[in-house]
Amino acid sequence: MKNPTITRLLTLFILVLFVGGCQTNNQTESLQEEETSQSKEELKPGPITLVIHGGAGTILKKNMSPEREAEYRAKLEESLNTGYEVLKKGGTSVEAVIATLQVMEESPLFNAGVGAVFTNEGVNELDAAIMDGASGMAGAVAGVRTIKSPIEAAYQVMTNSKHVMMSGKGAEDFAASRGLEVVDNSYFYTERRYNSLQKAKEREADEASAMLPYQDWKYGTVGAAALDQDGNIASGTTTGGMTNKRFGRIGDAPIIGAGTYAHNESCAISATGHGEFFIRNVVGYDIAALMKYKGMSITEAADEVVMKKLVEKGGSGGVIGLDRQGNVMMTFNSEGMYRGFIKEEGKPQTFIYKDE
Repeated sequence: MKNPTITRLLTLFILVLFVGGCQTNNQTESLQEEETSQSKEELKPGPITLVIHGGAGTILKKNMSPEREAEYRAKLEESLNTGYEVLKKGGTSVEAVIATLQVMEESPLFNAGVGAVFTNEGVNELDAAIMDGASGMAGAVAGVRTIKSPIEAAYQVMTNSKHVMMSGKGAEDFAASRGLEVVDNSYFYTERRYNSLQKAKEREADEASAMLPYQDWKYGTVGAAALDQDGNIASGTTTGGMTNKRFGRIGDAPIIGAGTYAHNESCAISATGHGEFFIRNVVGYDIAALMKYKGMSITEAADEVVMKKLVEKGGSGGVIGLDRQGNVMMTFNSEGMYRGFIKEEGKPQTFIYKDE
């Protein structure tokens, strides 16, 4: 025969466990819901945003005339307004990047398209890349001489081929097959860049001068990163490379993960500077990885890579980028970088010097 007292105690103990378990489950569910809510809030995309660069290097106010400075700021503003107009009308981040960079490719102020620097052979060879942060797809062209808009060619590689990168004549033939405008190499010529080549050759002939650090030179590569209304990000970079380059040299701009990188889980990045350092240190992806795996902000990650790692190795240049919340980053370790961003219609912000 069962003991009534023991039975009552067991029943009471079971009830206490049941009620306590229910409360614990409710608390756990409540905490999980709160964490999910916070996570969704953190991942909520920011406002449409665009950030650009027009090259980094020894850019000093004392060496810049007021008229020249005004030209640069006006073209940076035009580029920002052009890309922002695409975003405002519901265009994708990829479309905005292309439109922005085409303005800069057509300006002799920058080392991209018209105004690209010359190789040792006395021709213009262009590189470009674009990456879609939503799909992870990317496209690039390198060493092309006759494609009017290299960034458009990179887009065609991304969207209408099975490949990521094409180079030289093959890339030019592909671009022509896609209906892109093809021009004579003389289209890219500017006297200013040609004179720079002659000075570079003179400097090269002087063995002592040839050993001067690359920081003494300007890099006019252009790049852009955009965030669209759907919360997707993208980046693109286009360049003429380095003055007096030889043997088909290709820099970081068309190398996915080095000079160009975008992924919705982290950031969109475009770089400018001494490309060999950016390639060896996989700068674009390194910034994204620090954000994804170490929880760094885009600015913290860029500082770690550009202001610490690159400096320690002697690499000069900078990066621009943004994340899905619209946080903008413009980090460089050189004396200056042509740069700017826009988050509100009619309010582009442009900068050139280190102390701005």
